[in-house]
Formats: sequence, C-alpha cells, structure tokens
Amino acid sequence: MTVEKLIALLTLKKVPNLGDNSIKKLIREVGSAQEVLHEKTSNLLKIDGIGAVKIKDLHNPEHRKAADNELRFIKENNLRYWVYDQPDYPEKLKHCIDGPVVLFSSGNIDLREKKILSIVGTRKVTSYGVQFCEELIETLAPIDPVIVSGFAYGVDITAQRAAVKHKLQTVGCLAHGLNQIYPKAHKKYVAQIEENGGFFTDFWSTDTFDRKNFLGRNRIIAGLSEATVVIESADKGGSLVTADIANSYNRDVFAVPGRANDPLSKGCNMLIKTQRAHMLTSAADLIYMLNWELEKKEQPIVQKKLFVELEGDEKKIHTFLSDNGKELLDTIALQCKIPTFKAASVLLNMELKGMIRPLPGKMFEVI
Repeated sequence: MTVEKLIALLTLKKVPNLGDNSIKKLIREVGSAQEVLHEKTSNLLKIDGIGAVKIKDLHNPEHRKAADNELRFIKENNLRYWVYDQPDYPEKLKHCIDGPVVLFSSGNIDLREKKILSIVGTRKVTSYGVQFCEELIETLAPIDPVIVSGFAYGVDITAQRAAVKHKLQTVGCLAHGLNQIYPKAHKKYVAQIEENGGFFTDFWSTDTFDRKNFLGRNRIIAGLSEATVVIESADKGGSLVTADIANSYNRDVFAVPGRANDPLSKGCNMLIKTQRAHMLTSAADLIYMLNWELEKKEQPIVQKKLFVELEGDEKKIHTFLSDNGKELLDTIALQCKIPTFKAASVLLNMELKGMIRPLPGKMFEVI
C-alpha cells in the first residue's frame, strides 16, 4: 500500500460524520480513497446512503494535517497498520460491515491460520470466574488458540494472563490510542503481551480515553474471533453488548451459567435462556461446538505400548472406558468422581497422547 493511499484513508477517518461503513461504500462507488477526496460533491451525493451531512466537512484541510501527524506517530513508535482491503487484514474482521477501515497495532500479532477465541466478562470477577477462565484456557492450550479480550479488570486480564502463562498468543483490544494504557495498573502486563501477541485499536493517538469508546472496541473483540465466551456478567454491561455484536456477525457465543440469584450470573443466564448463547460448562463444550477437535494439528504417530504406566485421573478414566466402552463426558466425570471441567482437560491430554479418541455427541472411547 502506498503512503498516499494510507493518508487518504486516514483523512476520510477524520471526517466527523463518516463511519467505516460509509467510507467503504464511497470507495466502492468511486474507486479509491484518493479519488473520493477529489470527487465532486454533486457526484458523491448521488451515492445511495451518502447525504450532505456526512460529507459536508470532507474537504477540511485540517483532516489532512491530522492524518499526516498520525502517520508520523505510527512511524516514530514502530507501530503497524492494517487496512481493510489488504491481504494481511484479519480475515474474520473483513466480513464485518462496520469493521475498521484502518487498524493500528503494537507487538507481534500474527493471526494467519489461527483459531481465535474472544473471552469477556465482568470487571468484578469472582474466584469461581477466575478458576473457570484459567482452567478453560489451560484445557484449550494444546489447540493453540489466540485469546482476544479487552485488557480490562476482571475476566479480561485473567484470560490474557492465562494465555501468557500457557504461551498462547493474546490480543488486547483497546478503547483508546496506542500512546496510553488503561487501566494504568495493567502497564506491567504490556511487555508480556506484546512479546507474543499485542494490542489492536482503531482509535488515534489524539483520542483520549472515554467510556463511549467501549462500543467501538467491543465490535473489534467480537469481529476478530470465531466465537465469544462470556464468563460472569451482570444483567447489563459491556460483555452483553459484545455478545450481541458477535451474534449480529453470526458468530458463536458461549456463556457460563451460574446460580439463579447470583447478580454476576444474571447476564450469562439470560443469554442462555434467550438462546443468544450456548451453555458452556467445560472446554469440551466449546471444542465440540466449534469442531476444533477435528482440526487440531496432527500429532506424531506414536507406537502404542503394550503396558502404559498411568497415574491419577488418567488411570481412572482409562480403566472406566476399558470396562464400559464408549461413554459420555458427563458420565465419565460422574463415575470417575472428577469435576467435568477437569475430566475434559484430562481427556484432551489423553487424546493427544493417542490413548483415547473423541466420538460425535461428546463421547469418548479407548483406542
């Protein structure tokens, strides 16, 4: 991409009443961002959905100055930009009608041929929410997904720290420019995340932090991934907004159920009740619904030993399946007296070792 094309796109982004969708429409009709800026106003007004209000400030020279300054900021800080019609732009975000025409990033983000999962939830996460989130990511780690979140307090930072712990790529989507970090308490995590992953935003260095920016940030969280997981949410909040956006993009949404009278479970329970989310009780639910078990990287074929030394929960499960044949995940967990989330993790590890294999309907059998 030429510098002039990028400058033209940035200039269009500064026009107050032009959103991402309108910019894309103008470019489709006229040919390029540069041509839009040079096209006669009378011709632009003939385009369906483009009224005088949207383009009245189109030729303000201050927009070009702002674009030049932002490009200087990008270069001086070694940032990367992603343009919506370029091959390296996040594939799933390309299919979102309001996806950013330009994204900015720091770190080492690489989403090529990756499974991508967004995890969001309350800022006031409980110990149960933390435990569920950490165990979910630990179980998914062998599949090597990219974990996307909003870098906020609570569930967001729990998910991203767990991803770092298990050496998974993680992406934080910010509601402000890359010249600042919010919340400031999370600055200590920036280097770890940028080492294997990084940060996305479509806000500029001139955009100060504002809560109204969360909606724009949330559309990126929902748009980047195959599915969005909500772990604990009150009956109102940004997590539910993200879930609704994901649904509007026809993406899978999962919610962790909780007690009926628990304030921080009301949002998740409502998503499940209104069929806006699949119930998520373990990683196995997600793996099954997304068919990830069918797409995992092939493991080297290992000659099966005649006598395998098994310990702990692996031994319990192997013995149970050997005696009873194929069984459901919930039955295995119940009969072996192992929590379902832990049984799912053990089964996944046993599958990767070539000891058991998954079957349709969340069933497993010994090989």
